[in-house]
Amino acid sequence: MEIQFSSKELAIFKKIGAVADQLNMPCYLIGGFVRDKVIGRPVKDADIVCIGDGIELANAFADTLHPRPAVAFFKTFGTAQIKWDDFEIEFVGARKESYQLNSRKPEVEQGTIEDDQNRRDFTMNALAIHLNSLYFGQLIDPFNGLSAIANKVIQTPLEPIQTFSDDPLRMLRAIRFATQLGFAIEPITFAAIRENVYRMKIVSQERITDELNKIMKTDKPSVGWNLLYLSGLLKQIFPQMLDLHGAVYIDGKGHKDNFYHTLEVLDNICVHTNNIWLRWAALLHDIGKPATKKFEDGHGWTFHGHEVVGARMVPKIFSALKLPMHESMRYVQKLVLLHLRPISLTKENITDSAVRRLLFDAGDDIDDLMTLCSADITSKNKNKVMRFLKNFELVKERMLVVEESDRVRNWQPPISGELIMEIFALSPGKNVGIIKDAIREAILDGIIVNNFEAAYQFMLEKAAELNLKPVK
Repeated sequence: MEIQFSSKELAIFKKIGAVADQLNMPCYLIGGFVRDKVIGRPVKDADIVCIGDGIELANAFADTLHPRPAVAFFKTFGTAQIKWDDFEIEFVGARKESYQLNSRKPEVEQGTIEDDQNRRDFTMNALAIHLNSLYFGQLIDPFNGLSAIANKVIQTPLEPIQTFSDDPLRMLRAIRFATQLGFAIEPITFAAIRENVYRMKIVSQERITDELNKIMKTDKPSVGWNLLYLSGLLKQIFPQMLDLHGAVYIDGKGHKDNFYHTLEVLDNICVHTNNIWLRWAALLHDIGKPATKKFEDGHGWTFHGHEVVGARMVPKIFSALKLPMHESMRYVQKLVLLHLRPISLTKENITDSAVRRLLFDAGDDIDDLMTLCSADITSKNKNKVMRFLKNFELVKERMLVVEESDRVRNWQPPISGELIMEIFALSPGKNVGIIKDAIREAILDGIIVNNFEAAYQFMLEKAAELNLKPVK
């Protein structure tokens, strides 16, 4: 098979090959670039392997470019990186690797192109193309990587047990690639993952989470999460998710499998957003259900307060997974806490007060919250789904009306705590909070209108109940 390069790629690779010829270095394009070219995916970076010093080759290549690009090199690893226009090229010498049992950091020595291909994680990533002028464009495929791509199969070049034991992160990469590409993991390779799950303990949490985020960015992340469950990896890296799995029956009454419901919600939301944190909110929206599951005689299974429990779990989960602990975490926590509120509005006559409170609590995240709630409708009953979605539209219409008249999204009461302290000569304390909260609640409940004059008069009345008098 001949790989088709763009004119720009062809010019770059021929120039690299010519430089390698001058240095008397065999030189190859290898790995993800070749794989994605075969598949037809867009490419923006390339890995170059040479039999020799990759840093020397990178510098010699940079010398041929005008203006000369900077060469970022990492002497410890023998790698160098060049950014040219919007293209990123990494150079490294071919190497042979061996591993100690308690570490995924290999002992490295110089090797041949065969050694370098042997150490690759999957056959589709072991494809290499000659860049030297004499053999330019020739494909080296010792492990039938082209066949694996054609058959949409992920398998390892060498024995999978050894491949995964050497670097356990490759197990997650297998699942991530399967999710991204729509490939299947070859059965013996998948069995080797199941046998090596315990090895994940030597992988840093940052590398694990990086792979999870790549799964979350795919079109259908449920594929990856289900493979994590089936492989046994989920128990190792995110046991709280595993707790959602399964349905229990008592007196013939069962509840839905909340694990697969969650995956369905996740896929539903991915159709509407690329916001990874909204996707994480979908994944975690029911995470509090296992802790709140209860069977009530005459009623069946309940999960009362699971949204509150789930919101409390979010910071701990983010911390354990080493996800960002600031705005992103608070955003996910808010959506988990509020995800039942819009649904409850569809079950009763919608009052302005209830809509006003939802707008106030959700703020600028109200649209994302409504997207999450729509994705949460996973009934197999199409009529039920249509009824819920129609009710959601009514809620949205009502929100527009209330927002137009009250402007409570990201709203702050017209009377501040500082003003209350000044008027009544108070220090910060309980009474200031009582008055401020009472004003806010009165406006949200529609008892008074949302303006300074009405709020000021209400403040005086509430203060009088506390035996407080204005000093001016």
